[in-house]
Amino acid sequence: MKHSKIVLPIIIIAQLFCTSLWFAGNSVINDLITTFNLSSGALGHITTAVQFGFIVGTLLFAILTIVDRFSPSKVFLVSAIVAAVCNALLLLHSNSLTTILLLRFGTGFFLAGIYPVGMKIAADHYREGLGKSLGFLVGALVLGTAFPHLLKDITNELKWEYVLVITSLLALVGGLLLLLFVPNGPYRKPSQKTSFSSCFKVFKNREFRSASFGYFGHMWELYAFWAFVPLMLKTYSTIHPHVNFNIPLLSFFIIGVGGIACVSGGYISQILGTKRTASIALLLSCICCVVSPFFFMIGIESLFIAFLLFWGMVVVADSPLFSTLVAQNAPSEIKGTALTIVNSIGFSITIISIQLLSILTGKTDSYTIYMLLAIGPVLGLIALKRDNRTQQV
Repeated sequence: MKHSKIVLPIIIIAQLFCTSLWFAGNSVINDLITTFNLSSGALGHITTAVQFGFIVGTLLFAILTIVDRFSPSKVFLVSAIVAAVCNALLLLHSNSLTTILLLRFGTGFFLAGIYPVGMKIAADHYREGLGKSLGFLVGALVLGTAFPHLLKDITNELKWEYVLVITSLLALVGGLLLLLFVPNGPYRKPSQKTSFSSCFKVFKNREFRSASFGYFGHMWELYAFWAFVPLMLKTYSTIHPHVNFNIPLLSFFIIGVGGIACVSGGYISQILGTKRTASIALLLSCICCVVSPFFFMIGIESLFIAFLLFWGMVVVADSPLFSTLVAQNAPSEIKGTALTIVNSIGFSITIISIQLLSILTGKTDSYTIYMLLAIGPVLGLIALKRDNRTQQV
């Protein structure tokens, strides 16, 4: 294929640019609160609005099998354009909490045509080494998620609106790059009709179900951790008054370092196996949840930052591996739909954990609440262990 050597780099860049929309609102949350007179609890609501939009979008995309019926690159471009517009409309000074939540919902809805579609495109181009390819893609998602925090730090002396303008423009560029340089993949098998049941029938496959449940456990922890990293840093600063963190910059590194872990995990999986590597990462992130209160109590800020950096790596290292397992165990003709429905359910779970932490932070100052994030990894590990036992019988 003429563009085969540049396909993966282009998908990676497009994913990075477009997923920068995801936490654009979170990175300027304090400015939104001040400008639009929002309550201090707006962080949880704004994050949840994006997640809810993504859930509805992925569910609709899956039921209508959109990505399996139409050119994935065109779906990606249209989604990038509309998501960028929703993000840019936050600049309107006539906004209220209601319109902000609706716009974040819209951004999340059309991110459903970006993140899982990017994975589908990669799966259409790469059969061998898919885990490594998805490692790069999820790494791009991680960097895209963290990027608005870096932008906020860089443009700190400028108006907060610059973060929204830049992320919207990047999304448009990402969508155009994908359309222009990434054709339909050689392994794509387009579906000719809408199937309302195919996205659920795929769960009858035991190995697909095991991978999905492991992913669901991982998702309970991931986005709640990402959303609350700035608050973790602020809480530590409150407990230890001598500490003065650059919260936007540190948030970028703590979230962004996960991109390195995703790529590294892809290579490690070629040695240890995909499922085993995912299980190890899930176990390590589970341990981080459980021991987190201990690091809040230690007055050595460098040790606390090192712990969060490690947590930021292991919390997402398993994400591309679970997506690989899902893709490998789904029928080719509905692979995009299978990835999308698993994403939809996984992000539904993130709403519960994010809202749970939001409620608890409003009722208590205790840093022990982050131990609750261990619930997901524990259940995910049980699902993976149970499947191994079934295979041995």
